[in-house]
Amino acid sequence: MRPIFEQPGTMSSGSSNFLLVPIPEYPVLDCVPNKNVKIVVLGASNVGKTALIVRFLTKRFIGDYEANTGALYSRKIHLDGEQVSLQVQDTPCVSIQDDAEGLYCQEQINRSIYWADGYVLVFSITDLKSYHTIQPLYQHVRRIHPSGNIPVIIVGNKSDLLRARQVPDHEGKALADELGGPYFEASARENHESVQAAFLHLCHEVSRALGGGNGEKRKGGLHLARPKSPNMQELKRRFRQVLSSKVKSATAL
Repeated sequence: MRPIFEQPGTMSSGSSNFLLVPIPEYPVLDCVPNKNVKIVVLGASNVGKTALIVRFLTKRFIGDYEANTGALYSRKIHLDGEQVSLQVQDTPCVSIQDDAEGLYCQEQINRSIYWADGYVLVFSITDLKSYHTIQPLYQHVRRIHPSGNIPVIIVGNKSDLLRARQVPDHEGKALADELGGPYFEASARENHESVQAAFLHLCHEVSRALGGGNGEKRKGGLHLARPKSPNMQELKRRFRQVLSSKVKSATAL
């Protein structure tokens, strides 16, 4: 079932005002959904984590983003006829350490992993190194959640750049099979449907895992504080900045 995104008011498809309020958070006094679906998006640098999130939640694509410091986006959606509070946590990049074994993750990322109930592990099909971070990243998630089911999907982003492909489709599928999750190739730039299919699959998996409850945190593993949730001003500022730069470029021409 396609999600029903609730937007404030009716806007024409060509209105630039949409850029200023792309992902409205639900009002505090509004009806509180019965279930909270919490997803974190993880991956190496420049794989398109933020672009995928924004594409999923707004159907829009912006090519340039500032260095990601992590932001938490909130929406109300409908899954299987039930109103659900969806929270998607963006994260800074992770990297494999060159001088030592293991994965380097900021503490903020560890908090987000502990907080979340579902995981999107992203690499770029044009960057073999980003693909090689997925398995140690999954193992890192398992260290924080050593027991219980972990809803996870593997996303190979930038599927529109076929001539620059470094990771064959079958290798992405093989890795996903090994880790126990489905594999999606997607293009945040060209194809909203592929992005939506991946995120909705995970939303359904998390919703089923939560059952009738509101998502009690799994027991065991590291006990880390919940990630801080900024308001939507950060994303609004990013949209304004990109829109302003495009206007200046057009004026210069």
